[in-house]
Parts: sequence; structure tokens; C-alpha cells
Amino acid sequence: MVKFVKDNGLLIAVFCIFLGCLIGQSIAGYFADQQDRLMHGLSSRPFVSFLGSGEFLESVFENWESEFLEKWAYVFLTAYLVQRGSAESKDPDADSPENDDPKLHRRDPNAPWPVRRGGAVLWAYSHSLGFVLLLIFAFTFMIHLWQSTRHANEQAIQHGQPVESLLAHLASGQFWFESFQNWQSEFLSTGVLVLLAIWLRERGSPESKRVADPHDKTGH
Repeated sequence: MVKFVKDNGLLIAVFCIFLGCLIGQSIAGYFADQQDRLMHGLSSRPFVSFLGSGEFLESVFENWESEFLEKWAYVFLTAYLVQRGSAESKDPDADSPENDDPKLHRRDPNAPWPVRRGGAVLWAYSHSLGFVLLLIFAFTFMIHLWQSTRHANEQAIQHGQPVESLLAHLASGQFWFESFQNWQSEFLSTGVLVLLAIWLRERGSPESKRVADPHDKTGH
């Protein structure tokens, strides 16, 4: 058990923080919802009912959507583009091990099965990280659209206004306002990390160059 925790400490810590933040969001959101309903003369609703509401699920998935879009774009762009001096980039002046041809390892018994299999299987495996991140983004985008439509219609019913269809909400300014306000912040933070990693260090982190490395050195 100790070895498992040591070998997976980063993943465990990140998911624990994620769950803590999600629980915090749900509790804070519930109290905010209760206050809003009181201001509009509506009766309170149970906590479980709030968790299944369009308001809560929309807020969750619009954030997840932006995160997975940023992660996919980052994985994809760093495969082809470089930033000299940043630890987040490949070295523009040297061959990177990430570009190693997997076909050269087909006879390696320790290589993953798709590498030894070759062909279309190898091609798909070579881009599997990007594909999966893109699929998760598409999934969370659709859930965000669905729950955002639900929330908009819940608000419309409260104010005696007509509800709208999924496609109508997709074309609305409100939906794209929700999306772009998260997308822009994700790419801003990524760009700042790429830029700061040129001059600043965090000793012990694989996301940073060594403290003694010159600023123009790329990678680790």
C-alpha cells in the first residue's frame, strides 16, 4: 500500500484536490441557489435536487470542457511548434526523443503491443492521447450544451418566457459567452506558463528546467 501511494502520489493528490473543489463548488453553489430562489419568491429545493439541476451541471461541464480543450490543444501544438528557452517545449535545435520512429522498436519485446503490431494500429496508438482528449472535450461540450439549455429553460419558465430548443441555444450568445469566458482563461494560463518557464524555476519539478540551466536552454 505504501509503495502504491508513493508511486501514484501525484495522481492521488490531484484527484483529492479535484474532489475537494467539486464538493466545495456544490455546497457554495447550493447556498447561492437558495439565496437566489429566496429573492425571487421561490421555495427552496433539496441539495440533491440542486446537484441534478441544469444550473449546477452546466457550471461543472463548461469548466471541464475548457480544460480538455486546452489539454488537447497543448498536446497537439507542442508536437509541431516550439518555444525556444521554455521547459514546456522541445529543443528546436536538436532531435527530440518524442520524434523517435516507433517502427524501429517493433522487435522490442518490451514495447507496447500496438508498436509491435504496426500498421493502422500503430498509427492510431501514435496519436491516441490527442484523440482521447479531443473525444472527452467533445463529450463535455455536448453535456455543457445540454445542461446550459436546461438551465436557460428553467430560468425562462420562472420568468414566464418561452423555452428554446437545443439548437436554438447553441446559436445563442449566452452559450458562447459561457464557453469563451473559460476557453480564453485556459489558453492565457498555458501561454503564461510557457513564457515564465523560460526565466523562472521550480526546483524538483519536471515542469521546470534545472535551476542552473541558462535561460535559452529548451526542455529539461
